[in-house]
Amino acid sequence: MLLLDNPIQRYAWGSRSALAELQGRPPASRPEAELWIGAHPQAPSRCSDGRSLLELIRSDPGGMLGAAVVQRFGAQLPFLLKVLAVDAPLSLQAHPNLEQAREGFAREQAAGIALDARERTYKDDNHKPELLCALTRFEALSGFREPLQSAALFEQLGLSPSPALTQLLAQLRGTEQEPLRAAFSGLMTLPAQQAAELAAQVCERAGHAAAASGPFQASLRWAARLGEAYPGDIGAVASLLLQHLVLEPLQAVYLEAGRLHAYLCGTGVEIMASSDNVLRGGLTPKHVDVPELLRVLRFDAPRVAPTPTQRRSALELSYDTPAAEFALSRIDLDAQQLEAPLLGPELWLCVAGKAELQLPCASGEAEVQALRKGQACFLPAHLGTLRISGSARLFRATVGSSSAAPAAR
Repeated sequence: MLLLDNPIQRYAWGSRSALAELQGRPPASRPEAELWIGAHPQAPSRCSDGRSLLELIRSDPGGMLGAAVVQRFGAQLPFLLKVLAVDAPLSLQAHPNLEQAREGFAREQAAGIALDARERTYKDDNHKPELLCALTRFEALSGFREPLQSAALFEQLGLSPSPALTQLLAQLRGTEQEPLRAAFSGLMTLPAQQAAELAAQVCERAGHAAAASGPFQASLRWAARLGEAYPGDIGAVASLLLQHLVLEPLQAVYLEAGRLHAYLCGTGVEIMASSDNVLRGGLTPKHVDVPELLRVLRFDAPRVAPTPTQRRSALELSYDTPAAEFALSRIDLDAQQLEAPLLGPELWLCVAGKAELQLPCASGEAEVQALRKGQACFLPAHLGTLRISGSARLFRATVGSSSAAPAAR
């Protein structure tokens, strides 16, 4: 078992206190957004001897990952675990599917765009399905709402007629096959001056309307806030086409490829296929690639609900997703003991309390690793049963069980 030193990504939307509190240190002087736990080349975790987890896996992929994982996914840890600390809204974004990621990465490589260039969209050739489990109350925009509901929302604002608004309402109430595609694409491709005028008008009215109770109050409140943070950004208007989701602590949401979303506030544990591919459509100072975003988006309107869970054992609860690359479960111990058969390479994260992990060795003596709040460890592929004891809340990341695995690289 390898105790990990995990890098922090500092983005403007992060919190100065959430990750610091998790790790038991004073608040940071600047925002800390993401704690990365894994072997992604951009920011791999490090072991006590100074080597990165990425180096260790590359030096012995079969021993670290197991032959079955290497056969399914190649010589890489297929998942990345994070803790997100969202103090300000993230960009309006979606992630590509595997085919889109491979094609986009190859295209930008052939064009000679540096991986760290601002205009770079595809940082790797992998897709990024993801699951977010809330540690605190967590708010997000996730997926389009029904077009007629969005039309009712905009009509409720009592906006002055304009060509852009008239077109938007006609598209939302239209009979064409994909009204959401037409409406969202129309907004995102408005000429700059029209977009800025519509954004200012909508966000001002949203601020007034949010003061009254109603079915769209939360969406209107966030649109007004987004408009203040990003004046003239049409993304604030587009946010009103999306469903507002609230996760209570320990609820989770699964986001498949092509699902438009934006995280708004809260702290959570996130697991994903090991990728950093993000297609942004606005509400950010980072690179925005609207044509590519439109190419990868899904324009259906599913009912947004927390991801269902199932019991893996009396003390272990797993979050149900179709992802082949990852699975996430939660373990709550109250001076208890759990025996967990190992499922291949695993990451364990402690978010509360303290636990002791014991792994039987060939010598007959157990290997022991203590985990306290804010710490994580990696377990290489190993046959056997892990014994966990203590009083703690732990998250366990493993390879998914789905048979729909992508081709090995």
